[in-house]
Amino acid sequence: MALTAGIVGLPNVGKSTLFNAITKKNILAANYPFATIDPNVGMVTVPDKRLSFLEELYIPDRLIPTMYEFTDIAGLVKGASNGEGLGNKFLSHIREVDAIVEVVRCFNNKDIIHVEGQVDPIRDIEIINVELILADLEIIENRIARIGKKAALSKDKEVIKESELMNKIKNALLDNTPVKKIELNEEELKMIKAFNLLTQKPIIYMANISEEDLIEDTNEYVEKVREYASKEGNSVITVCAKIESELSELNEEDKSAFLEELGIKESGLDKLIKETYNLLGLATYFTVGSDEVRAWTFKKGMKAPECAGIIHTDFERGFIRAEVMGYEDLKKYGNEKSVKEAGRTRLEGKEYIMQDGDICNFRFNV
Repeated sequence: MALTAGIVGLPNVGKSTLFNAITKKNILAANYPFATIDPNVGMVTVPDKRLSFLEELYIPDRLIPTMYEFTDIAGLVKGASNGEGLGNKFLSHIREVDAIVEVVRCFNNKDIIHVEGQVDPIRDIEIINVELILADLEIIENRIARIGKKAALSKDKEVIKESELMNKIKNALLDNTPVKKIELNEEELKMIKAFNLLTQKPIIYMANISEEDLIEDTNEYVEKVREYASKEGNSVITVCAKIESELSELNEEDKSAFLEELGIKESGLDKLIKETYNLLGLATYFTVGSDEVRAWTFKKGMKAPECAGIIHTDFERGFIRAEVMGYEDLKKYGNEKSVKEAGRTRLEGKEYIMQDGDICNFRFNV
């Protein structure tokens, strides 16, 4: 399962520059609104130092890390949900993503136009969040229009339940409350799953700052964003698009040296990936061999058959057992044989809950 995120923001906040940097794609990054019209999709590998050890140990023909897919979409402006700018065209492109990364401009630069006239990150955030709410409201109201009469005349309990739920969500959205803040039970969550509501998705605010502010770690705009995000229960990551652009041109060794020189522990992309994994409750297991060493992303709490199904549905359907050893044990003992001799390999059944760092060999029969 590839992790997916939609990058959104007002025009000229640094969305496309960041997208260029983190995916090493040279898309158009221009100093005027709507430079990005069609969505740009790029894949980046999820950094995992454990893969380096596994590659050295197994010397595989192929090394396949897990992936993170970014979709960069046209800059949003006030009134997009009513057709301003590029309107709702852009919103449809992020309904399938796991998380929304909202890029917020937190730097001053008189040479870069701000679509609203001046830098004000909270105003920018509220413009975007209101547009997301309005976009969801349109979907809910369309659904109410379709089932409203049927619910009023029908004795079908399911139709009545859905109608009540749609009106509950509509009222919340009209009150400026995102769907993720509404108390919904498991049955209600299943009812709205197909709608892929934007305000139900987790948001990470990516504060784009200047090179000077990144090094000094002081920025009044960022502090305002953090305060705002904390009230919502959302995360904030600081990033400098200019630095990320320079890092994207370097190999891993030079990248580490550059970050050390700047006094920065990790790049903005690495921080984003780590935060997204944490936010979505994701972890990684591995399959290993001389032909291939591969990382697989799964949701914490998933059982062994479900994780096997990430590789292929047949693995889940015909699951028998999983042969499992921990990455830390393999690193400690040096090879599979020594891990087995130490009694640290185990056979796990259908109820086993997969752990981060598990190295698995699935047995199945279909």
